[in-house]
Amino acid sequence: MGSVNEGKLKFCIDRGGTFTDVYAEIPGQSEGRVMKLLSVDPSNYDDAPVEGIRRILEEFTGGKIPRSSKVPTDKIEWIRMGTTVATNALLERNGERIALCVTRGFKDLLQIGNQARPNIFDLTVSKPSNLYEEVVEVDERVELVLNEENVDSNLSESIVQGVSGELVRIVKPFNEVLLKPLLKGLYGKGIRSLAVVLLHSYTYPDHEIAVENLAKSLGFKHVSLSSALTPMVRAVPRGFTACVDAYLTPVIKEYLSGFISKFDEGVGKLNVLFMQSDGGLAPESRFSGHKAVLSGPAGGVVGYSQTLFGIETIKPLIGFDMGGTSTDVSRYSGSYEQVIETQISGAIIQAPQLEINTVAAGGGSKLKFQFGAFRVGPESVGAHPGPVCYRKGGELAVTDANLILGYVIPDYFPSIFGPNEDQQLDIDATRLEFEKLAKQINLYRKNQDQKAKDMTVEEIAQGFINVANETMCRPIRQLTEMKGHETRNHALACFGGAGPQHACAIARSLGMKEVLIHRFCGILSAYGMGMADVVEDAQEPYSAVYGSESVLEASRREENLLKHVKKKLHSQGFKEENITTETYLNLRYEGTDTSIMVKSPLNEDGSRGDYAVQFVNIFQQEYGFKLQKRNILICDVRVRGIGVTNILKPRALEHATTQTAKVNGNYKVYFGNGWHNTPLYKLEDLAYGHVIHGPAVIMNGNSTVIVELNCKAIITKYGNIKVEIESVQNIMEVSKEVADVVQLSIFNHRFMGIAEQMGRTLQRTSISTNIKERLDFSCALFGPDGGLVANAPHVPVHLGAMSSTVRWQIQYWGHNLKEGDVLVTNHPCAGGSHLPDITVITPVFDNGKLVFFVASRGHHAEIGGITPGSMPPFSKSIWEEGAAIKAFKLVEKGQFQEEGISKLLQFPSSEESGRIAPGTRRLQDNLSDLHAQVAANQRGISLIKELIEQYGLEIVQSYMNHVQVNAEEAVREMLKSVATKVSSNYSKVENEDLVVIEEEDSMDDGSIIHLKLIINSKKGEAFFDFSGTSPEVYGNWNAPEAVTAAAVIYCIRCLVDVDIPLNQGCLAPVKIYIPPGSFLSPSDKAAVVGGNVLTSQRITDVILTAFEACACSQGCMNNLTFGDNTFGYYETIGGGCGAGPSWDGTSGVQCHMTNTRMTDPEIFEQRYPVLLHRFGLREGSGGSGIYRGGDGIVREIEFRRPVVVSILSERRVHAPRGVKGGGNGARGANYLITKDKRKVYLGGKNTIDVEAGEILQIFTPGGGGWGSLD
Repeated sequence: MGSVNEGKLKFCIDRGGTFTDVYAEIPGQSEGRVMKLLSVDPSNYDDAPVEGIRRILEEFTGGKIPRSSKVPTDKIEWIRMGTTVATNALLERNGERIALCVTRGFKDLLQIGNQARPNIFDLTVSKPSNLYEEVVEVDERVELVLNEENVDSNLSESIVQGVSGELVRIVKPFNEVLLKPLLKGLYGKGIRSLAVVLLHSYTYPDHEIAVENLAKSLGFKHVSLSSALTPMVRAVPRGFTACVDAYLTPVIKEYLSGFISKFDEGVGKLNVLFMQSDGGLAPESRFSGHKAVLSGPAGGVVGYSQTLFGIETIKPLIGFDMGGTSTDVSRYSGSYEQVIETQISGAIIQAPQLEINTVAAGGGSKLKFQFGAFRVGPESVGAHPGPVCYRKGGELAVTDANLILGYVIPDYFPSIFGPNEDQQLDIDATRLEFEKLAKQINLYRKNQDQKAKDMTVEEIAQGFINVANETMCRPIRQLTEMKGHETRNHALACFGGAGPQHACAIARSLGMKEVLIHRFCGILSAYGMGMADVVEDAQEPYSAVYGSESVLEASRREENLLKHVKKKLHSQGFKEENITTETYLNLRYEGTDTSIMVKSPLNEDGSRGDYAVQFVNIFQQEYGFKLQKRNILICDVRVRGIGVTNILKPRALEHATTQTAKVNGNYKVYFGNGWHNTPLYKLEDLAYGHVIHGPAVIMNGNSTVIVELNCKAIITKYGNIKVEIESVQNIMEVSKEVADVVQLSIFNHRFMGIAEQMGRTLQRTSISTNIKERLDFSCALFGPDGGLVANAPHVPVHLGAMSSTVRWQIQYWGHNLKEGDVLVTNHPCAGGSHLPDITVITPVFDNGKLVFFVASRGHHAEIGGITPGSMPPFSKSIWEEGAAIKAFKLVEKGQFQEEGISKLLQFPSSEESGRIAPGTRRLQDNLSDLHAQVAANQRGISLIKELIEQYGLEIVQSYMNHVQVNAEEAVREMLKSVATKVSSNYSKVENEDLVVIEEEDSMDDGSIIHLKLIINSKKGEAFFDFSGTSPEVYGNWNAPEAVTAAAVIYCIRCLVDVDIPLNQGCLAPVKIYIPPGSFLSPSDKAAVVGGNVLTSQRITDVILTAFEACACSQGCMNNLTFGDNTFGYYETIGGGCGAGPSWDGTSGVQCHMTNTRMTDPEIFEQRYPVLLHRFGLREGSGGSGIYRGGDGIVREIEFRRPVVVSILSERRVHAPRGVKGGGNGARGANYLITKDKRKVYLGGKNTIDVEAGEILQIFTPGGGGWGSLD
């Protein structure tokens, strides 16, 4: 692998979705040859990479190579390629036809996934389609042996030791006889590729291997085993990975086979390698689907990291790759940052891959003006028809805005546009469309303020660019700050076709002072292929507590895996001296699900360090704290073998002989404060040491580098461009009286970004499964009056209710709040939802003045009360449900009040009776999560203060108000529109402006939720009158007023068919009346634990059916808790969504007011004494209709030791209603199968003592149908 033949060419290729980039190093030439081709151009060539190689070989040899003949290989040393073939097949759903083989009882496992909705405000619950078209259930089952079981040291046939070291009991052996005819049936339907995921195959792969052997004997061409691809615990991501591999690998193999076939017989000896998602190369034989999805972007990361870090800067780098439809961001600080799991187009891929975050903003992002604000994306104009300037009848996009401003210069852009693809970019058409938009924008501004000055086309284009830049800044902040790094301490490594146009502005927004643009920035993904090495990765599960013995065993496993990867590299021609290795342990704290892949640490003397010390250090860096007295657990052993190849070497430039660089003309470019006569330079004319002061344009092939005012560009030794941002902006000049239509969008992004960062901090620093894994938490930002300004899209029932909580605290504390105070509350009468949801509120001060509040609410799995898990089905008063805290200073004068809060949590008492309720059973978890909530709030405060530094307090507070007014306007327009649509269906109209709609539904006990909805179609206002609702109930499904407010604001936000932030403005045109003493406004003595999780869903159904938005959904969160005095577990179970006027209801998801995740089946069985018999869709439970309601879920759990089980559910008596003649969804049902096989109906709410071997069956409701089939 080793000899360099100086007479041969080296090819690096990135086959993208639109263009194929080719970089070739040619013997005897100081500069590499760059070529850009359309990836698909069937009238001219069959395959773009082959065509690029053919054309360059013709140039090199001087001879013709006909397209009809094989490409000669005698002048080629190697070919390296990244390709989006896999990515496009996944996104466009045109991969191989596949079937899924899964353990019996779990055929819908991947359909349900983690049961969360992708977009909480999307009533259609749009999800990407399944990759598989058929499912076969395999008759087999294994379970993990519980730690407390006494197993004889001599293992039997039924109990074996798994690969991970865990003991496995074979409950049901693999049944080949039953599977064989099913596979034959698949084969008869033309399916030739299978994905296989069997429970616990990560440690016991034998049954998956048996399926593979049988399938191949029947003629199946490709079988992807989850245990072979990613032998890690968690069946859902492992199963998705197997599906991705089965779906994509045949497509890739077919493409690669066609590619290889275009070359002559010498290709067999040619070194042809392909880029994988982890940044390593692989030969064709080992290039598979699940490792190919980030093939192209990975090349770019390798390119900038290996050519810029440590060479052009010592700062850590942020990679910024801006394309047509999306932008990829990544980070490099001396080693590749990898993740083991990512999600692309609805499919989870569990494999080592570079951490690349993608945002839907690029050159093709659509530009819109809606409800007084500029909006960029997420929709894209696509390559066809493309932006307006492409001459194909497209819509305005970011590229058009850049063209207007002079950031794109038609003279230097290929003439490939128009019907015949031979014309320049059309700036006249673009200007005409912007002029039309300007009329709309200026009319709106005049209506808001008669003195408003008309915005010019240039100002509007600049405004859209500013909004686009802020959209792209958000993922960069997330990537750095969620791991504890300061964004401003990085340099921006910019590449991609459009990136250099935005680089200076984005760096300035992020506080960065350095931008690096590679000389091959337009083709850096291709160039990066030449900087990569061949990588072989291997891993196996190993489950043990970290200690001296387990470390020895881990080392033994490492050695075996190292032999395995070295053997593979040797077979590819690598000698021992050209192989380097890395070893890793995947570690986590006991009781958490957050694992960290820790690279083997080295001591100063070169000896191996302690993995545990390294783990704790990384944990501290990323999460901000250490867990005391917790075991560290080993989950997996991983090794990485690297075959060092002949990589490309950067070539130094000659030092500039003159200080003055050659100017290739002057062009008018707009820089915010007006047009500037701007010099244009060509990079090829610039030499090492040239300094270009902004404003300037540097043309680099097809890439335009914009050097803004107060910036200077320096040409480095290796021909790259280093831009120094000489002045970082101070306070921005923005009007505070009238909302600037551009700044409105930017502030929406900034406020949302603050709430998102708070949420990530809370998730990172929390300890409980509920918050860290199930994501049962919410974070938000509030004005000084307690009005909701912005929230991250977390749990809807929290979001609308938190404003009531903050306002109650403002009224209670008055002027007794000081800097350094943090408040805690969970009481329903203080704006709480139910007691497990604890809210931590921090006032924000500026120069002693209270200016904001930040708050975080998290579901604590244990808060005391009469049952473990604090969700008692039979509570009759608030004291039975746990610790109830109206107001307490959790932090006072900067000191965490551990003693005080511990007393409140451990020894709660009923104020009215003085009765002592059981206190929390998990105090340390409560305290840890409260610390995390305080940290999340602190993160929000620091970001708000950054915003104030940038804009000034008056401006920031003004825009807190403006964003709410903006949301109010969107809601008013929606209400006017809805009133027009529904008025024809209701005869009860009090006058021509008012539409009156009445709707009601019953809880299972007969309690009525009655709504009289009055919509003013002229003013765009609505009155929600809940008069007629039943009184407070002697049960726990009373709902505090804040819960109803949350349901109203959620429904309104769903009905606004525009991506606006959810804030207090959504409620400004709305009035809500709830009769005091009703079960929607109960006394402070009432039990309320079910109001948040049951009644909220029923209120939502009543509101949405009143608006004729959709049929009733499952109307319940199906709350299950179980445990004993040593542990507790809580989950909510999804069901069927209601159908709508143009869509079927989605099956097996969380509906409406929650969006928490489901625990993976393997984790569920590994951590708790349970055996999951069945987890799937409840077929046929959705209501009939023109559009069917979604199906509910079946969940069947066997308990392996005695526990207390509580179920709190609704829709067990009254079915979810269909609308417009649609059928009702099926009611839910809960059963216990006793040891003597009796089936006992449990009703909707019950607590039972369950013996080992007894089975709980939960059937969740389906959604109602829409429209009569008659």
